[in-house]
Amino acid sequence: MTRQPRQLHLNAFLMSTGHHEASWRLPESDPHAGADLAHYRDLARIAERGTFDSLFLADGPVLFNNVGQRPSGVLEPITLLTALAAATDHIGLIATASTSYNSPYNLARRFASLDHISGGRAGWNIVTTAGAEAARNFGLDSEPAHATRYERAAEFLDVSLKLWDSWEDDLVVADKTSGVWGDAAKVHPPRHRGRYFQVEGALNVPRSPQGYPLLVQAGSSEDGKHFAARYAEAVFTAQQTLADAQSFYADLKSRTSAAGRDPDHIKILPGIVPVLGDTEAEARRREAELEEHIVPEHGLRQLAKLMSIDPGLLDLDSRLPDDLPPEAEIQGAKSRYTLIVELARRDDLTVRQLIGRLGGGRGHLTFAGTPEQVAEAIQDWFTHGAADGFNIMPAVLPSGLALFVDQVVPILRSRGLFRTEYVPGQTLRDRYGLPRPENQYVNAPELALAAH
Repeated sequence: MTRQPRQLHLNAFLMSTGHHEASWRLPESDPHAGADLAHYRDLARIAERGTFDSLFLADGPVLFNNVGQRPSGVLEPITLLTALAAATDHIGLIATASTSYNSPYNLARRFASLDHISGGRAGWNIVTTAGAEAARNFGLDSEPAHATRYERAAEFLDVSLKLWDSWEDDLVVADKTSGVWGDAAKVHPPRHRGRYFQVEGALNVPRSPQGYPLLVQAGSSEDGKHFAARYAEAVFTAQQTLADAQSFYADLKSRTSAAGRDPDHIKILPGIVPVLGDTEAEARRREAELEEHIVPEHGLRQLAKLMSIDPGLLDLDSRLPDDLPPEAEIQGAKSRYTLIVELARRDDLTVRQLIGRLGGGRGHLTFAGTPEQVAEAIQDWFTHGAADGFNIMPAVLPSGLALFVDQVVPILRSRGLFRTEYVPGQTLRDRYGLPRPENQYVNAPELALAAH
């Protein structure tokens, strides 16, 4: 059997006016776009025109940013993606949802519902949510420790999998003559008793088209990589160099294999912020224009918060302090902290310069160049063991996404790296080359008996 050549996976990461923190200040931008369904519907249709695998929405149960800095407040992603499901036909719909501040039953139900409504296009970006602000919104004085959040996440996901499997696929009989709608023997209540959760009954939604949504994860810490190797089918990651991306890719594929899973069943998608121009000089001018709109004092406060230090310890025109805390002491986003510190040290950046570099992608790779140069960079990482695809993070929306679809995607297609059309009837899981998961109770009769 001839093995099909690898194809890129491209995901459109949507964020109101764009990923650059100053994008809202451009004349073309609508500062109210973050709460406008029509804006997101237009973006979804642009991405679908580019035959992207999926859309992705970040989220957290907290007001992001200082509202004086950039547009803040976002629509709840599962609700928004449900609306976008009706406005699109093929593209996947990935929502971020926290395992720290949700309950498994309600969240499993919402994702199963989205998968039904979209015809098998749902994905869940599983996050543990860093930050004391979110914790205080849920009656906690401080955020749980990093390791504790991942322990809870693992149990949360195990319960969710039980819930999604609590209906067998052929449970519905719908025999009008006999008056039997469903086979009660094919209902499997989880009856879960764990450290963090107690969940008794079966889900009240039938098993969905994909069995369960595509499972996505974004943490790159040791805990995050361990969790990804066990569960994730796609991983969003931030890497600044080809060498670092290759190291992360090889490590996570190896961990996945060691966990008893097929490493081809986990797709690694670094983020890239493309800034396009007809010439490299034009692209650099556009990048510089965005940086000029950054208010440095806003960035300084955000940087200090990420580093868990007092803002007074940072001087805009000096380098980072030498005595920053080690990653082990960071309870928030550990891997992002390390990436940013290493970027500043490696490129000998002042705090002001570092804020400029982070303004577009918050640590993700920013690449300014022509469509050909951007396509070449994507191909280089894809063909040299650094990525299975990319999380495309346009600096400005909608223009940046439209330029990528109209100018970069045709180059990738001409090189045989990316699809030219969708396969009708494919689920998101199909598009990732993943099998539909079998029901755990059907495969393990003893568990089914125990559940009854």
